[in-house]
Amino acid sequence: MRAIDLFSGCGGLSLGFETAGFEVVSAFDKWKDACDVYTANFTHPVFQVDLSHVEDVGKFKEWKPEIIIGSPPCQDFSSAGKRDESLGHADLTIAYAKIVSTVKPEWFLMENVERIRKSRVLQEAFSILKKSGYGLSSVVLDASYCGVPQTRKRFILIGHLYSNDGFIDEYCAKNQADIPMTVYDYLGAKLGCEFYYRHPRSYARRGIFSIYEPSPTIRGVNRPIPKNYKRHEGDPCDPKEARPLTTKERSYLQTFPESFKWSGTKTSIEQMIGNAVPVKLGQYIADCIFQYMRDGSSEKRGIVKKQLELFEMMHT
Repeated sequence: MRAIDLFSGCGGLSLGFETAGFEVVSAFDKWKDACDVYTANFTHPVFQVDLSHVEDVGKFKEWKPEIIIGSPPCQDFSSAGKRDESLGHADLTIAYAKIVSTVKPEWFLMENVERIRKSRVLQEAFSILKKSGYGLSSVVLDASYCGVPQTRKRFILIGHLYSNDGFIDEYCAKNQADIPMTVYDYLGAKLGCEFYYRHPRSYARRGIFSIYEPSPTIRGVNRPIPKNYKRHEGDPCDPKEARPLTTKERSYLQTFPESFKWSGTKTSIEQMIGNAVPVKLGQYIADCIFQYMRDGSSEKRGIVKKQLELFEMMHT
C-alpha cells in the first residue's frame, strides 16, 4: 500500500512500515533538523511543512495514499511534559484528523502517548473521523511485547473506511510476545556492559538498569550520572559499576539500525531519538494491518473501493 507519513520526525514510523512492505512515498514534518536526517535515510522526499496550518490538502492527495500514518507531537499529554492540553500541541491531533478526513485514504494509523486517552482532544478527533466513515480500532501497546527492548506504552489508533469499530483489536493483541523483550535479547553483549544509567524524573525512582530487563522509556534527554547520585534501593548495582548510554546506543534501543545516519547537534539528535516511534513497533503495527487484510481482504477491499468511487462521484 502507498503511504504518506505526517509528523514524520526522523522516520521511525516510516522505516517500520517500509520494513513491513509498505511503499512510503512521502513524508511531512516541521522540524528542519529532523527533515535533514530523514532525507539522509530515505529515497522518497520529505517536506518541511507546518501541519498545524494546512488549508490546501492537495499536497497530500497528489501522492494518492492508501494509508496515512503519523505521530502528532505529544508533549501536552506526555508524563514528561506539562500535561496541559491548552499549550497548543494537542491541536495537532485535531489537525491530523482533519487532514485524514479530507484526503480520505482507505486506512490511517496514529501513534501517541498512553495519556491521550484521557484527553478532550482525542474525543474531538474521534468525532471527526467517525463522521468521515472510519471504523476505529484503538489499543495501548507496550513496545517490549512488540519486538522492542523497551518498556514504552503507546496509544495506537487505526482507522479503516466503512469497517466496524474494533475491527483489528484481535490482531493487535494476538501477535504480541508472551514475555517482554530485554536489552540482551535484542542486542546481546553489544553494549559491552551489564548496567547503564538512565536519568530518572525524580530521585524517588531508580536510575540504573540491567541489560537483562527491558529498557525504560527512551526520552529526549541523556545525562551523565550526577556526582551526588545516591544508590536507589531498586538499583541493581553500585553507580560506579554503571555508565550512561551513548547517543548511538539509545538509537539501538529505539530499534534504529546501526546503518541509520544521524546529523545535527547532540541535543537535537537526542530529542529526535526520544521523540521517534520505535522502528520495530511501527513494523509490528504494519504487520497487524497486513495480516488483517490477508484474512479477508478481497471482499472488504472491493466494498471499500466501490464506496470510495461513489464518494468521489458525489463530490466531483
